[in-house]
Amino acid sequence: MKINWYYIKGLVLLGTVVFLFAFSSARNGSRKVVKTTIEFVDEQKPFITHANVSKLLIQNQEPLTSVPKETLDLNVLESVLNANAMIEKAEVFLNINGDFSAKIKQKKPIARVLNSSSYYIDSKGGYMPLSSNFTARVPIVTGEVLKKNLNAIFVIANIIDSDEFLKKNVVEIIQNKNKSIDLKLRQYKFIVQIGKLEHLDKKVNNLKAFYKKAIKDKSLDKYSKVNLQFENQVVCTKV
Repeated sequence: MKINWYYIKGLVLLGTVVFLFAFSSARNGSRKVVKTTIEFVDEQKPFITHANVSKLLIQNQEPLTSVPKETLDLNVLESVLNANAMIEKAEVFLNINGDFSAKIKQKKPIARVLNSSSYYIDSKGGYMPLSSNFTARVPIVTGEVLKKNLNAIFVIANIIDSDEFLKKNVVEIIQNKNKSIDLKLRQYKFIVQIGKLEHLDKKVNNLKAFYKKAIKDKSLDKYSKVNLQFENQVVCTKV
């Protein structure tokens, strides 16, 4: 019987490759995480810090640099980060050299509810807790506000955040019992009565037109209320 040495050599070579691959994979998996990098995307103030994120990433009471690579579950780590009320989105990565990195996008606050349990409303209309690291300069929200129903407040806060004039001048949003909205401006004592949120763009344009004219007339200090609830007109109440 003639021995097929090519066949035997092929099997030996295949076995060697499989062994080396398995050995390399096992050795690589048993290595510990070498370096951890945390990157905050977008230029935002640090509502959550590198130290806060590192604490969230601790596995079984051990820092990541003490954990073998093979035991890391990246999906679990990503879910832990995304569950944090300060974080809008997180992504985690682990390369073959053992370098772990996390990209963090923080939530953006656009208003701050001021009551017995103060908190921010973020740019998606959701809840965001206050931070001990940084306080955002956003309009405060007072009046009849419920955490489970922030729709109206979010609409007006989002308009304020996206409008240069309103962002510069509005310091307080007031939600009344009937869900109507009032505003307070930075330099003047009068109340701006928005009312319901219908025709909001037109009401904002009316406010800008009134403000521009009143600045020219030097009459802004003469009013206690500026009512925008009536279509195509601004009704002012003098002090």
